[in-house]
Parts: sequence; structure tokens; C-alpha cells
Amino acid sequence: MLLAIDVGNTNMVFGLYEGDTLRGSFRISTNAERTSDELGMQIVQYYQFLNIETERTSAAIIASVVPQVMYTLVNAVRKYLCVQPLMAGRDVEIGIQNCYSNPREVGVDRLVNSVSAIRKYGSPLVIVDIGTATTFDAIDESGAYQGGAIFPGIKVAMEALFLKASKLPRVDIERPDQAIGKNTVQSMQSGAVRGYVGALTGIITDIQKELGGKARVVATGGMGRMMASYCDLIDEVDPNLTLEGLRLIYQENKELFSGSRLSPENRLLEAIEEV
Repeated sequence: MLLAIDVGNTNMVFGLYEGDTLRGSFRISTNAERTSDELGMQIVQYYQFLNIETERTSAAIIASVVPQVMYTLVNAVRKYLCVQPLMAGRDVEIGIQNCYSNPREVGVDRLVNSVSAIRKYGSPLVIVDIGTATTFDAIDESGAYQGGAIFPGIKVAMEALFLKASKLPRVDIERPDQAIGKNTVQSMQSGAVRGYVGALTGIITDIQKELGGKARVVATGGMGRMMASYCDLIDEVDPNLTLEGLRLIYQENKELFSGSRLSPENRLLEAIEEV
């Protein structure tokens, strides 16, 4: 069984695959202050909730944009699952042509998403990952990663408004039926959601033009489904795009994971060093 881990700025998403089938998934908040034992015990509890034995984990692959949590996460997986995880983009080639001027600057999750989306939806593509930040990724007709755009996530924008404008409250993110708000909350919600959808529409349209015409648009991320219901340009919503990409990368590089299982002695080595 494969454990695929997507480490984002807000959450770490864990997916348990048996062959091509996602048996279960769970989220844990990304917290650099958490110890490897705290994180390891949380992971084990989710395994128990899903009624899956930890001993069945034969390999683990990680895509991370948060270096600060990696030492803890790797130690947690080693100690509690007895597996040495490999990092996509460092230990394992992602397998996509990267046309960024400095390829190392691209977040590994964006490339992993691209691998998954191309396999499922073909190309050209615009991939919109709507989370803490919203990223737009452009895949040309040949399947090469061309680059994209980065935009503040709607939750980040709303929190900044709350913190910087003393009279404005925190509000739920939802779109009122009318653009003209009749109170402060409705006005903030209307401006936030309609403004955000306008930004999505504008950026997607410009990227599609630069790709030479109509490109299929795939949304993912924590806010992907909600924003897709408001943005008509989004063709598909795929919340497991990153996990699926990690599974595909694992399948293409299985030989690299052949020695992933650890003996009890090797499993504890990193935990001892941490102390």
C-alpha cells in the first residue's frame, strides 16, 4: 500500500492507495511546532479510523512546499509506519518538461498536479489550485509546463481586510444573491467572492489566449469546488489531483521504492537523533 502525502501551507493531505484505488484520505494541519511523535500518533489514529493496518504501508512519497515541517514528517513516517519516504522532485523525478526560466523555482505541487491533470484530461490545460495561495498553471498542447500565475487566496485576502480595517468583521466566504449588499457583512461577501471570481475569469482567459485558444480548465485545492460553482470557465473539479499525481509518479518509479521498508533498528535511528 502506498502513502501519498501532499504538504501544503495550511494542511497536509494523506492518501492511502491500494493499487490504483484510493482507500482513504485525511488531513492534518501543517504545524512546524508539532513533534514527530505527536504527528506520528495522529497518523496512526487515522489509519485505525480507516481500519487499515499501518504494517501494510510499503512505500511513501511526499510533495512539499513547506521545508520547515519535513524533518518532523519524515521522522514520524519512519518511526510509526516503518517506511522511508521519498521526496518528489528530489529523490524521484517528476517526469514533465519544465519551461520555467529557473525550473527550481516552481513549487513541486504544481508540477505534480500537472502530471496528474495531463494523464486524466489531456492538454492544453489551465490548472487552478485554490488554497492559501491560488496558482494558475499553463500546460501547452505538447504537455510541457510553461509557467503560470500566483494570486492571494481568498481566505488570505479576507483575513488581511479584517486585520487592516478596524471596523470590518471576519465573515464567512459565501456569495449573496445580490451584488448590492444591504449591510456590512453582505457587502464584504459580495465584494470578496465576486471580485475573486472576476480575477479567476480574467487570469484564466488571458492564459488561454497565450496558449493559443481554448484550454480545458481544471480546479483543485481546498476552495476549488466552491469557486467552480461561481466561475463558468472551470470545466472540471478534481480535489485529489496532487495525490493522484504522486501515485502516478510512484508507479513510474517503483524500483526506487524497493527498499523503503525499514527494520526496527533503522526506524528508530532518526528518532534517537532527533532527541
